Amino acid sequence: MNKISNAFKNGKAFIGFVTAGDPDLETSEKIIKSMADAGCNLIEIGIPFSDPLAEGPVIQNANIRSLSAGATTDKVFSLAEKVSAQTDVPLVFMTYLNVIFKYGYERFSKKAKSCGISGFIVPDLPYEEKDELQDVAEKYGISVISLIAPTSKNRIKMIASNAKGFIYEVSSLGVTGARNEIKTDLKSVTDEIKKSANVPVAIGFGINTPRQAAEYSEIADGIIVGSAIVKLVEQYGKDSPQKVFEYVKSMKSAMKN
Repeated sequence: MNKISNAFKNGKAFIGFVTAGDPDLETSEKIIKSMADAGCNLIEIGIPFSDPLAEGPVIQNANIRSLSAGATTDKVFSLAEKVSAQTDVPLVFMTYLNVIFKYGYERFSKKAKSCGISGFIVPDLPYEEKDELQDVAEKYGISVISLIAPTSKNRIKMIASNAKGFIYEVSSLGVTGARNEIKTDLKSVTDEIKKSANVPVAIGFGINTPRQAAEYSEIADGIIVGSAIVKLVEQYGKDSPQKVFEYVKSMKSAMKN
């Protein structure tokens, strides 16, 4: 059974994201461990890419720092293997299709499975082309996570009914990044998704405060936070694991369980 379901079995899930290799791979390992210790129910490990088109400046810069420090896909695999041996928290890779395509769908999926990865989030993979990766990933028990945006509208039923693992509900138009205000009517969108979905729904893009964590965890099965965590890594570097621990704990405590 895919471990992703474990993230949602004890109430609302807090899902955290970190860019692997920022500021270095050794610190990334400590950060991920601190996220798990603070109560993360699922952790997204970002494989750095030179053109992360869904990302705002915070995560774009994290990708640049990681690549400049020498991070590679194989090194991120090694990181995931080390982390998965230290925690039972489900791990998923978040990256772009070119990274997986160049590595080879079969080779990438097989290696990911051996490293303890349960899912892939690929923002630039269109729903209509999802099966070319999903068919391979499923052989290794890995779910390719579907994203549903505010613009999905008449595609919601189609995407939601075939989703695996969980659904990543994108809160806002545009790229990732902390937002003071999220104007999308997320309750209506979430309710529409849940009519067709057989998996949990988690909201991401922009969530960064305990107030938002409380508000949106009441609507969905979980929330996803990335840029706010990556910002702490940018600010504190090698000293960031403790800061990330404290932040995740405060967000998790605010959630509606």
